Amino acid sequence: MENRTLGDSDIEVSALGFGCWAIGGEWQDAGGNPLGWGTVDDQESIAAIRRAMELGVTFFDTADVYGTGRSERVLGRALAGRRDEVVIATKWGNVFDEESRTLTGEDTTVAYARRALTASLRRLGTDRIDVYQLHLGDVPLDEATELREACEDFVREGLVRAYAWSTDDPARAALFARGEHCVGVQHACNVLVDAPDMLALCEQQGLASIVRSPLAMGLLTGKQGSSGRGAAGDIRSVPPAWLRWFEEGGVPAAQWRARIDAVRDVLTADDRTLAQGALAWLWARSPRTVPIPGFRSVAQAEENATALQRGPLSKAQLSEVAELLQ
Repeated sequence: MENRTLGDSDIEVSALGFGCWAIGGEWQDAGGNPLGWGTVDDQESIAAIRRAMELGVTFFDTADVYGTGRSERVLGRALAGRRDEVVIATKWGNVFDEESRTLTGEDTTVAYARRALTASLRRLGTDRIDVYQLHLGDVPLDEATELREACEDFVREGLVRAYAWSTDDPARAALFARGEHCVGVQHACNVLVDAPDMLALCEQQGLASIVRSPLAMGLLTGKQGSSGRGAAGDIRSVPPAWLRWFEEGGVPAAQWRARIDAVRDVLTADDRTLAQGALAWLWARSPRTVPIPGFRSVAQAEENATALQRGPLSKAQLSEVAELLQ
């Protein structure tokens, strides 16, 4: 599978990235509701990152708020001595308390962006962030313009190589794209819920499409009873309003299970697993996509990374999926 170049930059990444939300472990909102994916083993996370690298993955996406700093620290440990072999993306905008592992608010000021960047550099053990991303998807445009210019300052100072916005609003993504060193947009997309407007924007503006939720928060792994998503500490056990895939207790919602069943045979053709087929759909959907599935184990890392060797679905398979989901 060929690599991807992010925007008009010289930053090249593997066509598959790894999302590091899950390896942050347990954390919560101010009301005590879980925002993580349950308990994790840091040594297993580190081993999974290194195994992914062995299999050709060079792009790792995290955020300062994941595990309230834990994800960044674990990623930094895993990459110690190998920093120049990978591209690191992280995000800012959320405010949190590391001691209580609690999300406490948001801050869209330029001053906070700089403080957050300094803290991320320290936790990751690096002197630069390759792709720095605004993590708040609905920031007003005037404030976002100031933050875009702040990112340009960070680039000039050598602290950041490029930047992007994590948002599902094409208009907001387009505003960031006006910046010289904006290389992409991080947005939701998967075989169950397409994002045609955002993919069209990426094509028109020459942006990378960094795809979160490529496996629908684990629903597209096909492992219905073995993920522990009903356990305490897992966001899927008490799903917030935006998490459409699951009902209380982490039970997959019936309407989404039905859609998966409709396309299962196509996605698992050519000896792919369901997860690998879902990733292959994204690569076939647009050559600008860089899906970033999550992981918590070496086995998950191997399954996702091996999808690189199988490449995208064929045009015929892509068309068949579209027909089945009409």
